[in-house]
Amino acid sequence: MEYLAGFIIALAVGLTGVGAGSVTAPVLILFFGLPPAEAVGTALAFGAAIKLAVAPFYIVRNQVNGRILSLLCAGGIPGVLVGVLVIGALDVRRYENILFFLLGATIVGMALLSLYRAFRPGKRAPGKDHLRWLPVIAGGIGAEVGFSSAGAGALGSVTLLNLTSLTPAQVIGTDMMFGLVVSLLGGGMHVSMGHFSSAIVWKLIAGGLAGAFAGANLAAILPSRPLRVGLSLWLSALGLQLCWKALV
Repeated sequence: MEYLAGFIIALAVGLTGVGAGSVTAPVLILFFGLPPAEAVGTALAFGAAIKLAVAPFYIVRNQVNGRILSLLCAGGIPGVLVGVLVIGALDVRRYENILFFLLGATIVGMALLSLYRAFRPGKRAPGKDHLRWLPVIAGGIGAEVGFSSAGAGALGSVTLLNLTSLTPAQVIGTDMMFGLVVSLLGGGMHVSMGHFSSAIVWKLIAGGLAGAFAGANLAAILPSRPLRVGLSLWLSALGLQLCWKALV
Protein backbone atom coordinates (compact mmCIF):
# COMPACT_ATOMS: atom_id res chain seq x y z
CA MET A 1 0.00 0.00 0.00
CA GLU A 2 2.82 2.43 0.89
CA TYR A 3 4.62 1.74 -2.40
CA LEU A 4 1.46 2.49 -4.36
CA ALA A 5 0.77 5.66 -2.36
CA GLY A 6 4.31 6.92 -2.97
CA PHE A 7 4.05 6.19 -6.69
CA ILE A 8 0.66 7.90 -7.10
CA ILE A 9 1.65 10.99 -5.08
CA ALA A 10 4.94 11.46 -6.94
CA LEU A 11 3.20 10.86 -10.27
CA ALA A 12 0.62 13.52 -9.42
CA VAL A 13 3.35 15.95 -8.38
CA GLY A 14 5.22 15.39 -11.63
CA LEU A 15 2.07 15.89 -13.71
CA THR A 16 0.52 18.85 -11.92
CA GLY A 17 3.21 20.62 -9.91
CA VAL A 18 1.18 20.33 -6.68
CA GLY A 19 3.61 20.03 -3.76
CA ALA A 20 4.45 16.62 -2.37
CA GLY A 21 3.98 17.85 1.20
CA SER A 22 0.46 19.12 0.54
CA VAL A 23 -0.60 15.68 -0.66
CA THR A 24 1.45 13.36 1.52
CA ALA A 25 0.75 14.68 5.03
CA PRO A 26 -3.07 14.39 4.89
CA VAL A 27 -2.83 10.96 3.24
CA LEU A 28 -0.55 9.74 6.03
CA ILE A 29 -2.91 11.07 8.70
CA LEU A 30 -6.21 9.94 7.20
CA PHE A 31 -5.24 6.62 5.61
CA PHE A 32 -2.21 5.46 7.61
CA GLY A 33 -3.17 6.83 11.03
CA LEU A 34 0.01 8.79 11.72
CA PRO A 35 -0.10 11.66 14.25
CA PRO A 36 0.37 15.18 12.79
CA ALA A 37 4.02 15.75 13.74
CA GLU A 38 5.04 12.29 12.48
CA ALA A 39 3.08 12.79 9.25
CA VAL A 40 4.76 16.16 8.61
CA GLY A 41 8.26 14.76 9.16
CA THR A 42 7.60 11.72 6.97
CA ALA A 43 6.10 13.93 4.24
CA LEU A 44 9.11 16.26 4.26
CA ALA A 45 11.59 13.37 4.08
CA PHE A 46 9.63 11.84 1.20
CA GLY A 47 9.38 15.19 -0.64
CA ALA A 48 13.10 15.85 -0.23
CA ALA A 49 13.99 12.45 -1.72
CA ILE A 50 11.71 12.98 -4.72
CA LYS A 51 12.98 16.51 -5.40
CA LEU A 52 16.60 15.42 -5.00
CA ALA A 53 16.07 12.75 -7.67
CA VAL A 54 14.71 15.19 -10.28
CA ALA A 55 16.82 18.25 -9.37
CA PRO A 56 19.63 17.47 -11.90
CA PHE A 57 17.13 17.78 -14.77
CA TYR A 58 16.29 21.37 -13.81
CA ILE A 59 19.95 22.30 -13.30
CA VAL A 60 21.04 20.87 -16.66
CA ARG A 61 18.23 22.78 -18.38
CA ASN A 62 19.40 26.07 -16.77
CA GLN A 63 16.03 26.52 -15.07
CA VAL A 64 17.52 27.56 -11.71
CA ASN A 65 18.37 31.21 -10.99
CA GLY A 66 21.14 31.18 -8.40
CA ARG A 67 20.62 34.76 -7.16
CA ILE A 68 16.89 34.33 -6.62
CA LEU A 69 17.43 30.96 -4.97
CA SER A 70 19.94 32.46 -2.52
CA LEU A 71 17.45 35.19 -1.53
CA LEU A 72 14.73 32.60 -0.97
CA CYS A 73 17.05 30.47 1.15
CA ALA A 74 18.12 33.52 3.20
CA GLY A 75 14.59 33.75 4.54
CA GLY A 76 13.37 30.20 4.07
CA ILE A 77 16.08 28.46 6.09
CA PRO A 78 15.47 30.43 9.32
CA GLY A 79 11.73 30.11 8.68
CA VAL A 80 11.74 26.34 8.43
CA LEU A 81 13.82 26.14 11.62
CA VAL A 82 11.15 28.14 13.45
CA GLY A 83 8.34 25.98 12.04
CA VAL A 84 9.99 22.73 13.09
CA LEU A 85 10.80 24.05 16.57
CA VAL A 86 7.20 25.22 17.08
CA ILE A 87 5.68 21.84 16.24
CA GLY A 88 8.41 20.11 18.25
CA ALA A 89 7.71 22.27 21.32
CA LEU A 90 3.99 21.49 21.35
CA ASP A 91 2.52 18.67 23.39
CA VAL A 92 1.32 16.75 20.33
CA ARG A 93 -1.39 14.80 22.14
CA ARG A 94 -2.70 17.87 23.95
CA TYR A 95 -2.78 20.06 20.85
CA GLU A 96 -3.54 17.33 18.33
CA ASN A 97 -6.93 18.77 17.35
CA ILE A 98 -5.39 22.19 16.79
CA LEU A 99 -2.70 20.65 14.60
CA PHE A 100 -5.31 18.73 12.64
CA PHE A 101 -7.28 21.92 12.02
CA LEU A 102 -4.26 24.04 11.06
CA LEU A 103 -2.95 21.38 8.74
CA GLY A 104 -6.39 20.89 7.17
CA ALA A 105 -6.87 24.64 6.69
CA THR A 106 -3.42 24.89 5.10
CA ILE A 107 -4.19 22.05 2.70
CA VAL A 108 -7.50 23.66 1.68
CA GLY A 109 -5.74 26.98 1.15
CA MET A 110 -3.07 25.39 -1.03
CA ALA A 111 -5.71 23.53 -3.04
CA LEU A 112 -7.74 26.70 -3.64
CA LEU A 113 -4.57 28.54 -4.66
CA SER A 114 -3.74 25.75 -7.08
CA LEU A 115 -7.27 25.98 -8.55
CA TYR A 116 -6.84 29.72 -8.96
CA ARG A 117 -3.58 29.17 -10.80
CA ALA A 118 -5.20 26.53 -13.00
CA PHE A 119 -7.94 28.90 -14.15
CA ARG A 120 -5.78 32.03 -14.22
CA PRO A 121 -2.58 30.85 -15.92
CA GLY A 122 -2.58 33.77 -18.35
CA LYS A 123 0.21 36.05 -19.31
CA ARG A 124 1.50 38.58 -16.87
CA ALA A 125 2.71 42.01 -17.80
CA PRO A 126 6.48 42.44 -17.56
CA GLY A 127 7.55 44.48 -14.55
CA LYS A 128 10.43 45.23 -12.24
CA ASP A 129 11.81 42.72 -9.83
CA HIS A 130 10.94 43.28 -6.16
CA LEU A 131 13.70 41.14 -4.77
CA ARG A 132 13.90 42.85 -1.36
CA TRP A 133 10.65 41.16 -0.38
CA LEU A 134 11.78 37.64 -1.25
CA PRO A 135 13.61 36.79 2.02
CA VAL A 136 10.69 38.05 4.13
CA ILE A 137 8.06 36.09 2.20
CA ALA A 138 10.31 33.04 1.99
CA GLY A 139 10.64 33.14 5.79
CA GLY A 140 6.88 32.73 6.12
CA ILE A 141 6.85 29.96 3.52
CA GLY A 142 9.68 28.16 5.29
CA ALA A 143 7.86 28.35 8.63
CA GLU A 144 4.73 26.92 7.00
CA VAL A 145 6.76 24.08 5.47
CA GLY A 146 8.43 23.24 8.79
CA PHE A 147 5.09 23.24 10.61
CA SER A 148 2.82 21.53 8.08
CA SER A 149 5.10 20.31 5.21
CA ALA A 150 2.89 22.27 2.76
CA GLY A 151 3.41 25.55 0.97
CA ALA A 152 6.78 25.61 -0.81
CA GLY A 153 5.41 24.61 -4.22
CA ALA A 154 2.27 26.72 -4.50
CA LEU A 155 3.27 29.75 -2.44
CA GLY A 156 6.82 29.82 -3.78
CA SER A 157 5.78 29.74 -7.41
CA VAL A 158 3.13 32.44 -6.92
CA THR A 159 5.71 34.63 -5.17
CA LEU A 160 8.23 34.22 -7.98
CA LEU A 161 5.64 34.86 -10.67
CA ASN A 162 4.58 38.13 -9.08
CA LEU A 163 7.82 39.53 -7.66
CA THR A 164 10.40 38.53 -10.28
CA SER A 165 10.82 38.60 -14.04
CA LEU A 166 11.80 34.93 -14.25
CA THR A 167 10.41 32.91 -17.12
CA PRO A 168 7.83 30.24 -16.22
CA ALA A 169 10.47 27.53 -16.72
CA GLN A 170 12.84 29.34 -14.35
CA VAL A 171 10.05 29.81 -11.81
CA ILE A 172 9.43 26.06 -11.77
CA GLY A 173 13.11 25.15 -11.51
CA THR A 174 14.04 27.78 -8.91
CA ASP A 175 11.00 27.05 -6.76
CA MET A 176 11.68 23.32 -6.94
CA MET A 177 15.24 23.85 -5.71
CA PHE A 178 13.99 26.10 -2.90
CA GLY A 179 11.53 23.37 -1.94
CA LEU A 180 14.37 20.86 -1.96
CA VAL A 181 16.45 22.99 0.43
CA VAL A 182 13.67 23.54 2.98
CA SER A 183 12.48 19.94 2.70
CA LEU A 184 15.98 18.60 3.33
CA LEU A 185 16.47 20.88 6.33
CA GLY A 186 12.98 20.49 7.77
CA GLY A 187 12.87 16.77 7.07
CA GLY A 188 16.30 16.26 8.61
CA MET A 189 15.26 18.09 11.78
CA HIS A 190 12.01 16.17 12.08
CA VAL A 191 13.86 12.88 11.59
CA SER A 192 16.43 13.82 14.26
CA MET A 193 13.54 14.59 16.64
CA GLY A 194 11.90 11.24 15.90
CA HIS A 195 8.99 12.79 13.98
CA PHE A 196 8.84 10.25 11.18
CA SER A 197 7.80 6.70 10.44
CA SER A 198 10.76 4.61 9.30
CA ALA A 199 8.41 1.76 8.43
CA ILE A 200 6.58 3.95 5.90
CA VAL A 201 9.03 6.53 4.59
CA TRP A 202 11.34 4.11 2.73
CA LYS A 203 8.41 2.41 1.04
CA LEU A 204 7.00 5.78 0.00
CA ILE A 205 10.37 6.79 -1.46
CA ALA A 206 10.78 3.51 -3.34
CA GLY A 207 7.41 3.92 -5.02
CA GLY A 208 7.82 7.68 -5.35
CA LEU A 209 11.05 7.57 -7.34
CA ALA A 210 9.34 5.54 -10.06
CA GLY A 211 6.34 7.88 -9.96
CA ALA A 212 8.48 11.02 -10.18
CA PHE A 213 10.29 9.89 -13.32
CA ALA A 214 7.03 8.68 -14.88
CA GLY A 215 5.35 12.00 -14.11
CA ALA A 216 8.23 14.03 -15.52
CA ASN A 217 7.95 12.15 -18.83
CA LEU A 218 4.15 12.12 -19.02
CA ALA A 219 3.91 15.84 -18.22
CA ALA A 220 5.26 16.61 -21.67
CA ILE A 221 2.36 14.88 -23.45
CA LEU A 222 -0.66 15.10 -21.09
CA PRO A 223 -2.70 18.26 -20.41
CA SER A 224 -1.85 19.46 -16.91
CA ARG A 225 -4.85 21.68 -16.20
CA PRO A 226 -7.53 18.95 -15.87
CA LEU A 227 -5.17 16.90 -13.72
CA ARG A 228 -4.38 19.90 -11.50
CA VAL A 229 -8.07 20.71 -11.09
CA GLY A 230 -8.98 17.14 -10.17
CA LEU A 231 -6.13 16.79 -7.70
CA SER A 232 -6.89 20.19 -6.14
CA LEU A 233 -10.51 19.22 -5.58
CA TRP A 234 -9.36 15.98 -3.97
CA LEU A 235 -6.94 17.91 -1.75
CA SER A 236 -9.75 20.24 -0.71
CA ALA A 237 -11.79 17.23 0.38
CA LEU A 238 -8.85 15.84 2.38
CA GLY A 239 -8.22 19.20 4.04
CA LEU A 240 -11.87 19.62 4.99
CA GLN A 241 -11.88 16.09 6.39
CA LEU A 242 -8.89 16.97 8.59
CA CYS A 243 -10.69 20.10 9.84
CA TRP A 244 -13.79 18.01 10.60
CA LYS A 245 -11.61 15.46 12.41
CA ALA A 246 -10.36 18.28 14.63
CA LEU A 247 -13.84 19.49 15.50
CA VAL A 248 -15.54 16.20 16.34
